[in-house]
Amino acid sequence: MRLTGLRGMEIGHTSTYVDSLMSQDTVISLTGTGTLGAVLRERADARPDAPFIIFGDQSWSFCRLETESTSLAAALGGLGVESGDRIAVDLPNWPEFAITLFAAAKLGATVVPLNPELASRDVQFMLRNSEATVVVAAEQYRGRDYLQLFETLLVGLPDLQYVVTVGEEDLWYDDRIFQFEDLVSAGRGRELRDADVDPLESAAAILYTAGTTGKAKGVMLSHANLMETAAATAAVIGLRPDDVTLCAVPLFNIFGANTLLGALATGSTVVLQERFEPVEALALIEAHRATVLHGVPTMFVLALREAAGHELSSLRTGILAGAPVAASLAARVRDELVPQVEIGYGLTETSPTVSLTSSKDPPEKRSTTVGRPLPGVSVKILDDEGRELPPGREGSLVVKGFNVMLGYFRQPGETAAALTADGYLRTGDLGVMDEDGYLRIVGRAGDDIIRGGYSIHPREVEDHLRSHPAVMEAVVVGTPNEVLGELICACIQPVEGAIITAEELREYCVSALAGYKVPDLVRFFEVFPMTPSGRPRRAEVAEMVRAEPSGSEG
Repeated sequence: MRLTGLRGMEIGHTSTYVDSLMSQDTVISLTGTGTLGAVLRERADARPDAPFIIFGDQSWSFCRLETESTSLAAALGGLGVESGDRIAVDLPNWPEFAITLFAAAKLGATVVPLNPELASRDVQFMLRNSEATVVVAAEQYRGRDYLQLFETLLVGLPDLQYVVTVGEEDLWYDDRIFQFEDLVSAGRGRELRDADVDPLESAAAILYTAGTTGKAKGVMLSHANLMETAAATAAVIGLRPDDVTLCAVPLFNIFGANTLLGALATGSTVVLQERFEPVEALALIEAHRATVLHGVPTMFVLALREAAGHELSSLRTGILAGAPVAASLAARVRDELVPQVEIGYGLTETSPTVSLTSSKDPPEKRSTTVGRPLPGVSVKILDDEGRELPPGREGSLVVKGFNVMLGYFRQPGETAAALTADGYLRTGDLGVMDEDGYLRIVGRAGDDIIRGGYSIHPREVEDHLRSHPAVMEAVVVGTPNEVLGELICACIQPVEGAIITAEELREYCVSALAGYKVPDLVRFFEVFPMTPSGRPRRAEVAEMVRAEPSGSEG
């Protein structure tokens, strides 16, 4: 089976993955139509009563997921939602997220996942940019009134026609606001024919990422991007139909989507945790005898701190990715928590997996590299002139394969800039490939801060800080942290004579930025080291901050 990707290039095949998965007695092959909706239907036909999703005290079998997603798709279709439309999803890890994902796939629509913690201005931008027709959102979540938010946004977003709310409150709705369960009930029993879309070229999802520029871009991922990458990832870590995966990584993130679809590919089960909390996560692992745990380094560090006294012997494998992984952390996770956890590397634009370690790798390679590229994925290391470097040389990492995005939504210029002349995706990361084909990530070409698995571009935070009347200049840098990988440190040059505290600046950010973008630390400078052109020397500022002993802010 051959796939085409950006600009119709031939980019490899996935028969290796299908063969690997089928050798594990999985029920379906991924060589059919390849759409997410079609794969779910095949699963439901083959294993109707097998549990797919567990949340709280409820279980959704493959058949139940198929039925409810079809019902929702039929109801949305009755409202005029059709192939090519965008359906935004602003939910935590709830089953309704998965139901909406597959309903959109059946309609030929594109799902647009949103982080529930985003500031309203970010939500508005993404809804407007994606031209979303429908948004599915919580009524209330973590003290925030989403119904009120979207009622307000409806006025200024002409493309947004409907709001679908998930919750239990008995609320009054107008003809543009519906309750999720009401729509599922309304669509039950209606005839629905899956949209005729090309899984290789039709976008199943648009995920927004800041990338290396700091400006939000919508990454278009096809059905084939998502499904084939999930199947390939599952094959490398040896996922089986009898596995139970704790999904604590957010579904609105590509890591979470890959986790869900990996279970679909293998016919296994996912236990959803609404939001990662280590003690609850460990309790869920115990209660469901989970065998698979994925997460960013921060999640594993926190889980290790709470692991004593929990029965976690059921855990077998998983993926540790999303931020740099110290060899010591990988060793400790394998010794104390997940014996066969593997280290992975990827990005939203690659659906996300580029490379993974394997249980068959030499111990040193498993701890000090991010493994080898997935079969069918090509990775090259380039110098500043775009020439391929030999093994052992550090350079810019580029990727080509079935996992690479269709492009950036409505941004052909950005899409073209992301590609090399021969069609490789520029990742923005610096890497080294050894003679055995193992990849090591040595840095980022940009200035992004990776905090707890989230990528934060300093410029967004700096721009907001500079808008404060007491701030003359701001430089935001990352400083190493054992738990979160990096902390966000805001370095501030106050306006002469101004009086401002670190806490006041943090509160100023809380009002406008997502929680994970709020600076952890604030340092005050009388003057910054400057370049000849009058700009702060970011690298020197970062070195000064990192050289300081951790302590009180000031």
